[in-house]
Amino acid sequence: MAGTVGTGNIAGVAGAIAIGGPGAIFWMWCSAFLGMCTKYAEVLLAVHFREKNKDGEYVGGPMYYIKNGLKKRWHFLAYAYAIFGVLTVFGTGNATQVNTIVSSINSALVDLNLYKEAGSPTINLIIGIFIAALVAMVLLGGVKRIGSVTEKLVPFMALIYIIFSLGVVFVNIKTIPSVFTAIIAGAFNPQAFTGGIIGSIFLSMKKGVSRGIFSNEAGLGTGSIAHACSDTNSPAKQGLFGIFEVFTDTIIICTLTALVILTSGVGINYGNAAGAELTISGFTKTYGNWISVFTALSLTCFAFSTIIGWGLYGSRCVEFLFSSKAVKPFLVIYSFMSIVGATMDLGLMWSIAETFNGLMSIPNLLALLLLSGTVVKITKESFTKNQLK
Repeated sequence: MAGTVGTGNIAGVAGAIAIGGPGAIFWMWCSAFLGMCTKYAEVLLAVHFREKNKDGEYVGGPMYYIKNGLKKRWHFLAYAYAIFGVLTVFGTGNATQVNTIVSSINSALVDLNLYKEAGSPTINLIIGIFIAALVAMVLLGGVKRIGSVTEKLVPFMALIYIIFSLGVVFVNIKTIPSVFTAIIAGAFNPQAFTGGIIGSIFLSMKKGVSRGIFSNEAGLGTGSIAHACSDTNSPAKQGLFGIFEVFTDTIIICTLTALVILTSGVGINYGNAAGAELTISGFTKTYGNWISVFTALSLTCFAFSTIIGWGLYGSRCVEFLFSSKAVKPFLVIYSFMSIVGATMDLGLMWSIAETFNGLMSIPNLLALLLLSGTVVKITKESFTKNQLK
């Protein structure tokens, strides 16, 4: 959950609505229901084909279920996935997350009149350096420290965010019917709800699906890398947690974010890139400027847990490509990426992240297709042995 619940739930949803209209949320839901199937298969295969490294830790994920589950002629897919994975973690797992932290803190400072200029390069740089130091401290402590930090952050941040989101929905409950109409009808006729600025069904679909995948990671295979570390003897049972992960991430939290933006009536500049500041404005319009402190805290927890979760993903890809000796140098470089993420352009950052997400999914989805028979076989055996309770 730490790896999946992140900026995609806040900044990603806001960006999808701004570029694709309210209908993008409908396509996000569609991608989530399909994603539950792929996430189940990824997690099941990761646990079934995992290995133990020299430190006695379980390692797994697409690289390992390709290597151990497919014939040698397909092994190039494992290396392709690992290479794309290393490149992806810098953008998806770090830079976009830090950008959301910076955006939320800037919004809070401006709302509280503590600072007049949003997005000051100096403040952004200071935040980036501070985050880089924290990320390095956690990641260099190993997988156990990663787990101990995320298991505390994830429940806390999710609870705070859900409570405040539900508050916005209840305050503006009269707008719910019109909002769901805009989401469903807007999926097929975007221009009717965006003033004609966004008129393409395909653009709405593209943004909804891409930001949905960015949020829940279904199809990317990254989440299965963390699941492979779990203490379980039932791959199918662990796969069910993957389904729950996607449902919680996209159907619950992403939907709440969309409702915060759309029910609050906050102004949306359709056709232009938007991030966490749009979501925050939905909260502040309902509660007042004071809420920006709590939303900034929640968003920071969301993003930070994702950064360290994706640091684990990247380290496993590096370990597969080279050896465990390359992990620490990678984690140092990965930590410093936080400084870059704090100062980069938002639109460019999302474009880079989505491109690498797409490249990463190709070898993984092909492997899932080739190993689909294995997924069916293990699932049937689990039902027969009653291992899914």
